[in-house]
Amino acid sequence: MHFLILTGMSGAGKTVAIRTLEDLGALCVDNLPPMMLVPFMEACRNIKNPLVAIAADVRSGEFFDAHAVTRMIDEARMVGFTIDTLFIEAADEVLVNRYKETRREHPLSSDGLTLEEAIRRERERLMPLRETATHLIDTTGLKPRALQKQLRAIVLSADAQPSLKVEVMSFGFKRGIPRDADLVFDVRFLPNPFYIPELGPHTGLDQPVRDFVIDHPVTQEFLTKVIDMLTFLLPNYITEGKHRLVIAIGCTGGQHRSVAIAEYIKNALAAKDYRAVSNHRDLALEQAHWGAKSEEEP
Repeated sequence: MHFLILTGMSGAGKTVAIRTLEDLGALCVDNLPPMMLVPFMEACRNIKNPLVAIAADVRSGEFFDAHAVTRMIDEARMVGFTIDTLFIEAADEVLVNRYKETRREHPLSSDGLTLEEAIRRERERLMPLRETATHLIDTTGLKPRALQKQLRAIVLSADAQPSLKVEVMSFGFKRGIPRDADLVFDVRFLPNPFYIPELGPHTGLDQPVRDFVIDHPVTQEFLTKVIDMLTFLLPNYITEGKHRLVIAIGCTGGQHRSVAIAEYIKNALAAKDYRAVSNHRDLALEQAHWGAKSEEEP
């Protein structure tokens, strides 16, 4: 397990960073009081997330002491925790403009300081963490997309899971194309098990239907071309910052061909170490239809 301590200047982009890290699969805890740092790490020993991100900064008020945080990090490393620290900052004038645009108060403004004074005070208080940071990002001239790209590089260097989650969805065209689909493939050109009496009541999850669909030469050629295209597309989607991709596979009803193809593609992508899952949107409805039909028969 890898821990990433996220800290830095208020208004520099820590909120964007937390949201991005969540999208990348990290378990994120925002504004954790520093004295809870080591106990929280101890509590995380048995969780499955490979990356845990913890934001700690001056929002903790009197609980926050940068020198104490650096000591806690050193102590945690000595007992075996793998910890990196990320410090996010921006130029004073940029922070002032961002606060004026959002009309939010600086965390230290309650001390009777002006905005400029609060920013200078915060920078002074955070200096011990900045000097010991593993990663430093200056967002002065950085767009959110560029910040996200730098964060992805940090996360991937920590051996976290691949950042892109791929959902392969089967559906029936008679109920419409899924609205959240990024890629749609129409497999109604493939041989249809629906018309074979011993296969009709079954689904693409059942071996006889799966073999019937997958073993056809036209299906094999189609799958070769689709997997080749996805192998090209997915790394480029990751480079552009996409976190979720929905691949929709459609047949007439969403019970036979689309289900078998969706499962095949999901397994092929998983074998290439992508986080791939399958979802069969209309399968339950089609099964209910077959159940009602069988009850009507004498």
